Order: sequence, then C-alpha cells, then structure tokens
Amino acid sequence: MLPLLLGVSLILFGILHLAPGTPLDVYADNPSVSPEALEQMRLALGLDQPAHIQYFHWVRGFLTGEWGYSIRTGQPVTREVVEHLGPTLLLGGTSFLLALLLAVPLGVVSALRRSSAVDYGITFASFLGISMPVFWLALMLQLLFSVQWRLLPSAGMTTIGDGSPLDLARHLILPACILAFANVAGWSRYMRSSMVDVLSQDYVRTAKAKGLPGRQVVYRHALRNALLPMITVIALDFAGIVSGAVITETIFAWPGIGRLFIESMNGRDYPVLLALMMIGSLVLLISNLLSDIAYAIADPRISYE
Repeated sequence: MLPLLLGVSLILFGILHLAPGTPLDVYADNPSVSPEALEQMRLALGLDQPAHIQYFHWVRGFLTGEWGYSIRTGQPVTREVVEHLGPTLLLGGTSFLLALLLAVPLGVVSALRRSSAVDYGITFASFLGISMPVFWLALMLQLLFSVQWRLLPSAGMTTIGDGSPLDLARHLILPACILAFANVAGWSRYMRSSMVDVLSQDYVRTAKAKGLPGRQVVYRHALRNALLPMITVIALDFAGIVSGAVITETIFAWPGIGRLFIESMNGRDYPVLLALMMIGSLVLLISNLLSDIAYAIADPRISYE
C-alpha cells in the first residue's frame, strides 16, 4: 500500500503542476492585489522552487500532518478538511447503511423468484436507477418535496437558528436517499447475479436433498458465499462515498468533502485539492484491504497465512 500511495501522490502532484496556470492566477485580475503582493505570496507558497523540491516538501509535510494553508481561505488545510469531513461521513454513512439494508434483500428476493413479476419489477427499477442521472433525480426530488409539497428542506445541513437532531434529519433525508438509490440499483444486480450462481452449485442442491429447511439453505449456506463478490463492489463504492459525493453535495449545498473539492477546484486551491485526492486514494486502498479481510470472515475456506 505504501509504495502505491507514493506513486499516486507523484502522479497527482505532477498532474496539478502540469495544468495550465498557477494557483495565484485567481488573483491576477484583482486590481487590489499588487504585483509585489503576488510575488510575496509566490515566495511564501514555495512556488519559486523547482517542482521536485516542492514535491519533497509537500510529501514531508503530508506525512507529518503539516498540509499547508488554503490559498482560497488562508486557513490550515487540516482544519478545512476536518470541518468538512464530519458532514460527509454522516451523509455517506447514512446512505451506505440504507443502501446495504435494501440492496441485499432485494437481490436475494430477485434471485429466489427468477422470471417472476417480482424479479422483473426489481430488475426494471434497478436498470432505471443505474441509467438515471443523479443530478436530474436530485433536482426532481427537490422540486417535488421542497418546492411543491414543502415537506423537506431543499439544501443545507441545518436551518439557521435551529440545530436540533430533528432538523438535521430532515435535511439529511433527500441527499441520503439520492446516494442510496444509485447504490441500491447497482448492488442489487450484483447480489442477484451472485445469488443465482451460488444457488446452482452442487453443495446447495445437496443441502436441499438432505432435507434442510429452505430458509437455512439460503441464509446459512448460499448467502455467505454470494456475498463475496458483493464485498469488493461495496468496498470500492464505500471509498467513493467517504471521499465525497461531489454532485449530491453540490446540488444540496451539503458542507462536505465533495462540495469543498468543487470550491477548491474552481479556486485553484492546490494544497486542498492535493490533500483531498490523497485522502480519497488512502481510503480506497484501506477499503480494498478491509475487503480482503472480509473475505476470510464471510468464507472460512479463505485464510491468509
């Protein structure tokens, strides 16, 4: 993981520095910022040094927790990330649990009732969710529940002057459902395909022939093995949720990592962008590691010796 993370950091740093312009271009058209001030900022940020020296200083700072300062706000990058990480974890964790609780049962039911009306209905809903643009669905739900029916807030995390848990929950419903809907659509298809394959295996037919109850055959013998492909898919998607749902957080003005990424990208805030992309890469690597561990938990035949 460590060599891979080092290679990712080199690629990310190189891509940002090969991009046209510099982080200080956002101040170039500001008449109140003098050339002398721009030069002082360039020296303070170390932009006058060669690229390899900048990379070395950045890696050393990243490993020691000194991630620099935001060019856009002047705040420490660590503070910027920590302030936006909590809302992202809340939104991503809620949508993740909701999607998991819906996708697995739907996939199992669809596999057990193949070629039935229930299977066709779940399949149709899944393909609809996979093909539907997230931004369009979010806007339609905002129009329906916030503008027409006035049941739920359209944006933000809390109402000004009201920080109660109930108010937070009302703001959380729409963005969490949007994120969960997209994952349920894909995960349920993976679950159905894996479950259909497992149900056709010899050991499942043998368990049925021995007279074991159908529920025991499905949930004790088939389901655990069917979860193995799902573990990889869920682990990869979980990394994307934690690193920030960019579209959803932007549409709902949710103060999370995804919204911070868009604001930093528009403002050419390279220190924040590098920190966010490195965090996303680290979460992805950890998710893959956890999925390997989960394999052994789900299937006792797998061991890492």
